[in-house]
Amino acid sequence: MFKIYETELAGRKLTIETGKIAELSNGNVIVRYGETVVMVNVTSAKEPKEDVDFFPLSVDYEEKLYAVGKIPGSFTKREGKPTDKAILTSRAIDRPLRPLFPKDFRNDTCVVATVLSVEPDNSPEVCAMIGASAALSISDIPFGGPTAAVAVGYVDNEIVINPTLEQREKSRLTLTVAGTLNKITMIEAGADEISNDIMLEAIKQAHEEIKKICNFISDIKAEIGKPKFEYKSFKTDQEVYKEIEENFKTRMYEDVQATDKTVRDANIEKITEDITSYFVEKYGEEVAQEKKTDIADSIHDLEKACVREMILEEHKRPDGRKIDEIRPLSCEVGVLPRVHGSAIFTRGQTQVMSVVTLGMKSEEQMLDGLDEEESKRYMHQYNFPSYSVGEARPSRGPGRREVGHGALAEKALVPVIPTEEEFPYAIRVVSEVLSSNGSTSQASICGSTLALMDAGVPIKKPVAGISTGLITDKNDPNRYIMLTDIQGIEDFFGDMDFKVGGTKDGITAIQVDIKIDGLTYDIIKEAFERTKIARDYILDNIMLPVINKPREEISKYAPKIIIDTINVEKIKDVIGPGGKMINKIIEETGVKIDINDDGKVCVYSNDTESGKKAMDMILDIAKIIEVGKIYNGTVTKIMSFGAFIDIGGGNEGLLHISKISNKRVEKVEDVLSVGDEVTVKVSEIDNQGRINLNMKDLEVSNNEEKITEEK
Repeated sequence: MFKIYETELAGRKLTIETGKIAELSNGNVIVRYGETVVMVNVTSAKEPKEDVDFFPLSVDYEEKLYAVGKIPGSFTKREGKPTDKAILTSRAIDRPLRPLFPKDFRNDTCVVATVLSVEPDNSPEVCAMIGASAALSISDIPFGGPTAAVAVGYVDNEIVINPTLEQREKSRLTLTVAGTLNKITMIEAGADEISNDIMLEAIKQAHEEIKKICNFISDIKAEIGKPKFEYKSFKTDQEVYKEIEENFKTRMYEDVQATDKTVRDANIEKITEDITSYFVEKYGEEVAQEKKTDIADSIHDLEKACVREMILEEHKRPDGRKIDEIRPLSCEVGVLPRVHGSAIFTRGQTQVMSVVTLGMKSEEQMLDGLDEEESKRYMHQYNFPSYSVGEARPSRGPGRREVGHGALAEKALVPVIPTEEEFPYAIRVVSEVLSSNGSTSQASICGSTLALMDAGVPIKKPVAGISTGLITDKNDPNRYIMLTDIQGIEDFFGDMDFKVGGTKDGITAIQVDIKIDGLTYDIIKEAFERTKIARDYILDNIMLPVINKPREEISKYAPKIIIDTINVEKIKDVIGPGGKMINKIIEETGVKIDINDDGKVCVYSNDTESGKKAMDMILDIAKIIEVGKIYNGTVTKIMSFGAFIDIGGGNEGLLHISKISNKRVEKVEDVLSVGDEVTVKVSEIDNQGRINLNMKDLEVSNNEEKITEEK
């Protein structure tokens, strides 16, 4: 049955429709927010996926360019692979949903959010997140929601929920918050040095709106929600777990305390072999094979229990650190000889190398998405090769995780990147993960700050990143331990990865991954305080002693820039028909040239002399001839009545024989020859654009100067 439900969000009407289309999906809604329309369909397999030890949830946010009246720019004229923005939105939808499914659910489940129409003032991403929760809530898929989300801005010192396009352009904050009625389940932010207090208040105000939407979805669910279907549980066999716990817990407790990740992994591998052998010897090969999955799950659960117990009860971490202690840190810059800037940042066994490349403005990334952003001058990319975790897998290109981590580091650094006017380069930073044991994205932020300064990019302030983790008591939700600088095992078995990047003066980026049903305000506040202390320590004691400000000059291998401005009407002359003129300059000088629509010209060259030569050629072509001005020119043709002089920019004027000299000139050839360099004054430009030149007036000026000097 077709139903429409209506509420208000940030002073604008929000509607959820269902029961009209896509009836074969488990759940379907169409969310309308102003003229933004997003359709969300959710489906789940009838049977579980075998041989997986995780919940196989996939979320796709599909950008359709017809939603903004665009035809795709690709050769096939259809949407291709998802844009980075679409991937990031898919991840933002996924993160608050995933913890709300049953832990033992293994059925393939798909959430597809299709953007059908976009009004710039109303975020399709927020509509997709609300729609995904609503579709799952009314479906028969086991789901413990609802959850909801809003965007938050900070405009003119005021917190704004779901800011409009005009407000977003002025906002110092781009924050997305998701939550349930009681807790926060996801935070994603880019910010211009926002304080902890303002950020926390923004999250609290977001949560008030989220509660309203959660109640709205709950009411819809109560009216039309389907009963949840029964599913095959994949809970660990408790008898197997108890037997392993009784016989191997003491040893497991010791094995997970190896400081070195490689040693710890070897310990777990050996105890796994011994536990398997124990079951084979006691119950026989056939029974052990039947219980293979339960044995593997029990070993995992026991390792997790030991790590959590050690931290929660003894305040003791696997590598022996204190709860708020950061792993050993080191960094160095200028590690690669011919690149434009480079650095390596090491935190424990996590190590990242960041490399900077400076290029022409025209080399910035062009974007083909749904929002108003068409290009990106600062690009940050993150690579996570298999060798960084000691595995042998072929490279298959960046996945969603790599895109997400690169975007997080990019958000953290964007607020300190100089403007185009201050530094007219396109900037690309690539973070290569060399070794991974937790918090590689935050190491990327630190390493990239160092590499940018090494490249001579005049960043406004250095940025550092750190993450905190969480271990909660499942029997007492108010009891928890927060960990500063989590390593891989603490992230894997913990309840939270709260990543914060920022300067000493404020937050520039946040990303929070949560495995429990949400976070309280107290936990969020403590995470902000912990990360601020850690960031300041890293900046003051590790990074700034190595390089405390950007280098005065860019690398000798980076292109040098000469900048000037020409008349807009002369741009076509500089380019020439079919690019003939500008290509000639490039061929003669070996430079690269950018010309903006406003007449700004940037010449990029590794050789300063070549750059200057190219700019002189451009300015010569773009020269605007004015009456009364003096120009240097070249004689191109001799006639009986005078000479034609090329005065640059494709401009040729006539120097009449009577205007050559104050002395009588019988023949032009007596004074001038083709190829002579002369100085002339423009005496007239007639109605047809013909230029008349004069030399004898300059003789008078020169004589007057000579007399003055003699006196």
